[in-house]
Amino acid sequence: MICQETRDLINAYVDGELDLVGNLEIEQHLQECSACSQIYRNQQALRAAISGGSLYYRSPANLQKRIQSAVRKSSKSGPAHRTVAWPWAAIAAALVVVIVTAFGLARLQSTPSATPLVTDDPLTQEVIASHVRSLMANHLTDVPSSDQHTVKPWFNGKLDFSPQVEDLAGQGFPLVGGRLDYIDNRPVAALIYGRNKHYINLFIWPVTGERDMATTTATHRGYHVFHWTRSGMTYWAVSDVNSSDLEEFVQLVQGRDTRTASP
Repeated sequence: MICQETRDLINAYVDGELDLVGNLEIEQHLQECSACSQIYRNQQALRAAISGGSLYYRSPANLQKRIQSAVRKSSKSGPAHRTVAWPWAAIAAALVVVIVTAFGLARLQSTPSATPLVTDDPLTQEVIASHVRSLMANHLTDVPSSDQHTVKPWFNGKLDFSPQVEDLAGQGFPLVGGRLDYIDNRPVAALIYGRNKHYINLFIWPVTGERDMATTTATHRGYHVFHWTRSGMTYWAVSDVNSSDLEEFVQLVQGRDTRTASP
């Protein structure tokens, strides 16, 4: 995150209006930039002065009732022709809904592989936040290694499952290492791959009672997420690499997964 982006969001950060990922990005930048940190402290001081001093204006307790009463009176005394125009407005609104719906259906039919995730889903947010934390806390890996036969045994005894670790260096996604993470109230495996100076976190953990689920995607604040479930395991691939590269990575992982069952 650059200074201008931070300064555009600093008020929302002070007021607690950002999501978890946004907060993490702002906090990381404030730790690295003294100029933006000073702006943040100034905003905190200003907020405290306004809310705690004589400059803070509290609206009268009956203000809401007065506004509601004025609105009701205005609606009753309005011109009669407004009620006549309403059916036409309703028809126009219905036509807009039909057109937008048809356009959306056409796009979904033309891109069946791009099933969207809900970006404000708590688990999606948690996965993205774990990816961001791994980059900002200098804790990308617990076992840094490009050797799958080193990374896979490292998880033995640390998890109640054995994640499948693939070597994808020949396809342009070298293995960087692995680490333990904690998502969805349980320990999970995080496998880290590289791509053009970017990192991909592949989170893996078992799920019970769930059928195989096709790939779903989401993009939030520049981070792309691909999620799918197969053979009792759930997978989340997260990165700020471009979406087409991450999709290629996911297809490689899924292709290997169909040929190699997890122990």
